[in-house]
Amino acid sequence: MIVYLVCYAASLLLALGRHYLLSGAGLLAAAAYLYASDYIRSGNLLHLRGIFALSFVGGQGLACMKLSYLSQAWSAGTWLGLLAAFAGFYLAFYYLEAFSGEASVRVGGHSGAVQRRGLESYAGTVFFCAVALAALSAGCFAIEAVYMGYIPLLLRGVPHAYSYFHVTGLHYLTVSCVLVPALSVIYFCIEGGRSRGRLVCMLLADAAAVAIPLLCVSRSQLLFAVLLALITYIQMEHQLNPIYVAFALAGLIVLYILLTIARSHDTAYLNTVFEMKRHLPIFVTQPYIYIANNYDNFDCLVKGLVKHSWGMKMLAPFWTLTGLKFLVPSLTAFPYYVTKEELTTLTMFYDAYYDFGIIGVFVFSVLLGAAAYLLMRMMRQVQNPITYLLYAQFALYMLLSFFTTWFSNPSTWFYFAVTSLGGILPTLAVLAVVVFLIRLSMAHLFHCPYPFSFFSFSSSFFA
Repeated sequence: MIVYLVCYAASLLLALGRHYLLSGAGLLAAAAYLYASDYIRSGNLLHLRGIFALSFVGGQGLACMKLSYLSQAWSAGTWLGLLAAFAGFYLAFYYLEAFSGEASVRVGGHSGAVQRRGLESYAGTVFFCAVALAALSAGCFAIEAVYMGYIPLLLRGVPHAYSYFHVTGLHYLTVSCVLVPALSVIYFCIEGGRSRGRLVCMLLADAAAVAIPLLCVSRSQLLFAVLLALITYIQMEHQLNPIYVAFALAGLIVLYILLTIARSHDTAYLNTVFEMKRHLPIFVTQPYIYIANNYDNFDCLVKGLVKHSWGMKMLAPFWTLTGLKFLVPSLTAFPYYVTKEELTTLTMFYDAYYDFGIIGVFVFSVLLGAAAYLLMRMMRQVQNPITYLLYAQFALYMLLSFFTTWFSNPSTWFYFAVTSLGGILPTLAVLAVVVFLIRLSMAHLFHCPYPFSFFSFSSSFFA
């Protein structure tokens, strides 16, 4: 923590002196140090505090470099808010470790096979959940395609067609396919693919899970599915094959570029939006903006917010999932403070500041740090393989903490709910979802009111 505070103070002073590249470099160095420290102590590549530091502090470092004209000098409130975001997480984790009497929560130290001993009995359940979820997702996609009258990938010259491709409520089930590749990883790790019939079915399920984001032209869905599967694999095997990672990342980059092209967004248009100070390739500028500009959006919030929302923003999942936002639209009718209307991605702490300011950011960060510690404790002795998926989801949100307000997004809690049901009562969960699908589909096809129509879809995340 001391190293971080020193680097943070140096970064602030350098930024005040307009030495932006050096300011960013200091925070990037701090992020690398913090991640390496937790990895060395724990032996865990996915130490939750470590990857949060690497992501959030590293993202702030990139933002501090101010490579775009959209980046302005941050206010004192922004610097203090970002400090509170990391400090709360770190301190909560640190003191829980100290209270438990452990130097570090060590998840490594054993081979994946040893840690997974006794989980073979869950292979059938995991297989059923993966295949059923893939079939359900494909069915929902087909219904949406018929209802909307188009498939986003097949349209040309319509830049935002993907944003409108969803049926209220039903789209949650369509995009649930992002969980399938991670489930297949769990299955192959505990079963080994000994059954050829199941192997074929699982590969078909994975193909469907990848095809749906491609057809929806959804880069975030594709990214979510691939990273979730990769994180699950690393956590189960406690190793990382650089060759596999290189091929996965190369393929992901190619698909990402192709999906960007399929959205009918040309390079000239994107360069106009990004307003970079230096001429850089689009495959460099786009990831940079998707990371760095989020911190500038946070700065816009700090500078422009007139009054706090006092918990209303972070309760968005409750307003959505209960249908109250449809009865009282003002519950979610809050303006967004961003650098540019096309760039709406945010840091994970945007809504926390919107609600309660710096105190809200700190308290929310403390809760995240406590949750991270408890999850790592759970991973010391896994009783149900679905635990790996829960851990992977939380780890992914930490890894992408710079991207959006994950925990005030209804989709996050929907995924957690589906995962939890898969671990507790998989058969009942699937049956319930099927009934939900049938009734919802009938309601939309025949334009009838439906009691579950309160579910809504966040296109800003899944776009």
